[in-house]
Amino acid sequence: MSFHSLGLERQLVDTVTQLGFDTPTPVQQQAIPEVLAGHDVLAGAQTGTGKTAAFGLPLIDRILASSANLERQEKQVKALVLTPTRELAQQVFDSLSAYAKDVDIKIAVAYGGTSIKMQVKAIEAGVDILVATPGRLLDHAYVGTVDLSQVSYLVLDEADRMLDMGFIDDIKRIMKRMKAERQTLFFSATFGKQVKKLAYDILTEPKLIEVTPANTTAVTVEQMVYPVDKHRKAELLAYLIGSRNWQQVLVFTKTKQGSDELAKELGKDGIKAVSINGDKSQGARQRALDDFKSGKARVLVATDVAARGLDIEQLEYVVNFDMPFKAEDYVHRIGRTGRAGQTGHAISLLSIDEEWALKAIEELLDTRLPQQWLEGYEPDPTIEPPENRRRGRSSDKRRAKAKHKIHKNRGRHTKR
Repeated sequence: MSFHSLGLERQLVDTVTQLGFDTPTPVQQQAIPEVLAGHDVLAGAQTGTGKTAAFGLPLIDRILASSANLERQEKQVKALVLTPTRELAQQVFDSLSAYAKDVDIKIAVAYGGTSIKMQVKAIEAGVDILVATPGRLLDHAYVGTVDLSQVSYLVLDEADRMLDMGFIDDIKRIMKRMKAERQTLFFSATFGKQVKKLAYDILTEPKLIEVTPANTTAVTVEQMVYPVDKHRKAELLAYLIGSRNWQQVLVFTKTKQGSDELAKELGKDGIKAVSINGDKSQGARQRALDDFKSGKARVLVATDVAARGLDIEQLEYVVNFDMPFKAEDYVHRIGRTGRAGQTGHAISLLSIDEEWALKAIEELLDTRLPQQWLEGYEPDPTIEPPENRRRGRSSDKRRAKAKHKIHKNRGRHTKR
C-alpha cells in the first residue's frame, strides 16, 4: 500500500517520499482515509507508530482543498493541535512543517518557556495550523492574540497525558471558544475511564482505530526487571551502562531533583549524562536533548513530563530508575524505544518498596514481566523499607516475610 492509494494529493505524497517514507504504517493506513472523509476519529496508537503523519497529512490535504484557504483572517486559526508538553509541541510543529514545505500552509507553534511576543508575531496574520500546549494557548486567548472561533479541525494528541497533567479544565475552556461544527481527532496511547469519557463527550460518531490493543507495549521491546536495593540503583545503572557498552540511554526518574542528582552521580563514574525536567528553561532542555542526540552525552535522565514527546531515532535503551507512579506511564516510557518496528530494551530497577508499582503494571499489561538477579547486586531481604519502619512493623517479622517471599518466588527469579 502506498500513500497515494490512501487518497492524499500527489504533491504531499511526493514530499513524504522525499522525506524517506515509502509505506504508510498501520495507524496511517487506517486513519488517513477516515480523516480525509471528514469523520471524527478516536485512535489508540502507541508512541512511535507514526501518528503525527496519520493526522497531519490528511489535515494539510483538507485545508488545501478548502476554499477557506484562499484568504487568511487576522488572528484566526483553522486547525488546532493540542499537545501536553513543549517538547511534543515542537516535535509536531517540526513534522507538520516538513510535510507542508512545498505547499502554501502557514503553521505556528505556541508553548510556555519561550517569548510570547515571538509567538504573537507568528500568528497575528492568521495561521492555518496552530500547534500549542493548553496553558500557553489560553494565555493567547485571554489577551486576544488568537481567535479560536473559526477552528474547523481539532486534534488532541496524547490526550491521556493531558488528562494526567491536569489539563481537563483548560481543554474545556478552549473548546468553549470554538464552534460546535468541527472535525475532531483524538489520539491516545492508553484508554482509561477518564480518557474515554472525554473522547465521547467531544467526538461525534467517531471512527475507532486501534492498531494495537489498548495499554500494550511494542512486541519489539525486550523488557527486564532487576530487583536491587534502592541505595544501590545508581551503582547498578552505571555497571550496566559501562559493562555492556550501552550508548544513548534514556533514564526515567520520579522527581526533578532526582534527575539532576542521578546525572551528577553518573558523571562521577565517568559516564557523561545530562538531565531535563520542568525546572529547567526551554533553552537548557533543548541543549541537553541536542547533546544526547549528537552523542556528546551518553545518558539523558528525564522526568515523565519533560520526556513526553521526545523523538530520538534508533533509541535502543530505556531505563526505569524509579518505577512510575501510574502504570500507564510505563507504557509511555518504554514507548520511547522499539519505534517503527525497531528492536529496543526496557530495563526497570526495582526496589522492594516499589513492588506495588510492578504489580499495577503487570495487571495493566495482563502479563508477568521477567525478573533477573544480577550477581553482586542481589537485594538484601533484611533491609527495612521506610514505610514499614514508619508503621512500626517488627524487623524480625519483616525479615521472615521477605525470606518466605524469596523462597516462594524462586521459580520466577533467575540469577546470573
